[in-house]
Amino acid sequence: MIIENYIANDFPILGVDATAEEALQTAVDFDFTHVFVENEGIFQGAVMKECLEENLRKNLGELFPYMDRFSILYESTLLDGVKLFHTFNTNVIPVINKNEEYQGYIAWDSIADELSKYPFFSETGALLTVEIPRTNYSMVEIAQIVESNNGKFYGALVTEMNEAFVRVTMRISNENLSSIDETFERYGYIIVQKFYTDEKEELLKSRYEFMQKYLEF
Repeated sequence: MIIENYIANDFPILGVDATAEEALQTAVDFDFTHVFVENEGIFQGAVMKECLEENLRKNLGELFPYMDRFSILYESTLLDGVKLFHTFNTNVIPVINKNEEYQGYIAWDSIADELSKYPFFSETGALLTVEIPRTNYSMVEIAQIVESNNGKFYGALVTEMNEAFVRVTMRISNENLSSIDETFERYGYIIVQKFYTDEKEELLKSRYEFMQKYLEF
């Protein structure tokens, strides 16, 4: 989980005197969305590939007003980096130390590969999203509802939160899904989404189809 275990060092940081054309070739060679810029050993920011394409005759120092100022500290965790990838629409994040010196980078592919090993992503099973008033939110209760119905709770993410409610998406085993649904509803949860076959709904569908065939006769 610590960033230092996933840092790569083969992507160079460029000085302010480097040309945008040179920087663009570096971005293309590595298939990264940004290049990183330093001045006298201090990290300055990142320039998007599209910006480089539009300013080929300039050097990187001239592009300072267009630089994105994002990075992550050497001591941070992988989860600290996930939001940065989304916020800056990037596939690479520079890693710096407390003196703002470039230490290397982390790439989205490496993060995605690591996260895919977590049970929430790797285990087969059902995905269920529930909503509960924020004042009643309890991750402990959510896990207990699943486990009290003899289900396995592999993990959960808070996928939305505001002043009114919290939405939680969980990965659970495939056992007793209808009972789990009913228990959540009994405890005041709203089932927002579910990605599995609901046994009760399938039964009702089957009975409806049988009734339709009966009426046709």
